Amino acid sequence: MDIKRKSCILAAFFLVFVSRKAYCLQGDSDNSKKSPYDAAITHYYMLSPSSSGHERAFCQARGLAKTRRLCVQINANSKCEVTCKFRRPNCEGYGSLCYDPRFVGGDGVMFYFHGAKGGNFAIVSDDNLQINAHFIGTRPEGRTRDFTWVQALSIMFDTHTLVIAAKRVSKWDDNIDALTVKWDGQTVDDIPTDGDTEWRANGEEREVVVERTDDTNTVRVQVANLVELNVRVRPIGKEENRVHNYQLPENDAFAHLETQFKFLNLTDLVEGVLGKTYRPDYVSPVKIGVPMPTMGEKTSTRLPPSLLLFAMFAGFNNSLALQPHRSI
Repeated sequence: MDIKRKSCILAAFFLVFVSRKAYCLQGDSDNSKKSPYDAAITHYYMLSPSSSGHERAFCQARGLAKTRRLCVQINANSKCEVTCKFRRPNCEGYGSLCYDPRFVGGDGVMFYFHGAKGGNFAIVSDDNLQINAHFIGTRPEGRTRDFTWVQALSIMFDTHTLVIAAKRVSKWDDNIDALTVKWDGQTVDDIPTDGDTEWRANGEEREVVVERTDDTNTVRVQVANLVELNVRVRPIGKEENRVHNYQLPENDAFAHLETQFKFLNLTDLVEGVLGKTYRPDYVSPVKIGVPMPTMGEKTSTRLPPSLLLFAMFAGFNNSLALQPHRSI
C-alpha cells in the first residue's frame, strides 16, 4: 500500500510540475512570441548579403510573403514584410515587359510583340499618363522580322517627362552602371549607392522617386498615384545569343530593359500595347496555348521617330506634345 501511495504521490507531483511548466511556456509565448500562423510574424531564414551589403532573408510567413522569393529587409521591424516586395522585375508577373519583347498583360495573358528596331511604341496611353518605348534590334540575313528589345522608356505625366534608358555597351560588366535617367531633358548624374539611395523630384502635383535596389543597373521608380515600376538593365549573353541565333556583333552587348509595371489609376479607356490589357472589357486577340502567342505591330501603337517623348493618342492631354522634340 505504501508503495502504491508513493507512486500516486509521485504521479501527482509530476502532473503538477508539467502543468506549471506548460503555464510558464505559455506565459512566455504570450509576452514575446506570436502564433506561427499569425500573418504579422516574421518567419524567415537569413541569406548572404546582396552585393550592396543589404540584408536578405527568405520569407516563409503565410499570406503574400510566402512567395518563395528572396526578400530584402524593408523596415526595422521585420526581415520580410507580409507583403513581400520584389526588388527586381518579375518577368512572369502581371505588367511585365522583358526579353524580345514579351509582355504579361493586366489580364494575365502572356504575349510577344512584333516591333521594329529603331521603332517607338506606345506602351500605355491614358488621360494623365503616357509611356512610350524605344526598341533596339537586329535582323540577321534571311529573317523577315527584327529581333527587338526595349532600350528606353519615356514616362510622361502632368508637364514632366522621365526617361529610363540602357546605355550602349560594347562589353558587359556587372559592376559598371549601364542605366541612365533623365528628368525633363536633363541627365540625373548621380543616383547614390550608399546612405540615402534615392533621387527625388517634386512636380507640381506629385513626387517622383528613383531608388537603387542594387549597386548598379537596378532601380525602382515611383510616380505618385500613377505608376510604380521595377527596372533592370541586362545584356544579351553569349549563350543566349547562340541559342536564339541572334548573330549579334562582338562590339555590342545589346543592353536593354527588363521592367515590371504597377499602375495605380488607369481609366477604363486606357490604350497602348500593355495599357489596353487593363481595360475591364478587354479580350486578348492572341492565340492561347501556342508556344509563342504574338500580337503584331499596330499602326495605332507605333509613334514617329521624333515623337518618342510625346503622345499621339488623343486621350493623353499634355502641353508637352505641342513643344519641340527633345531627344533621349
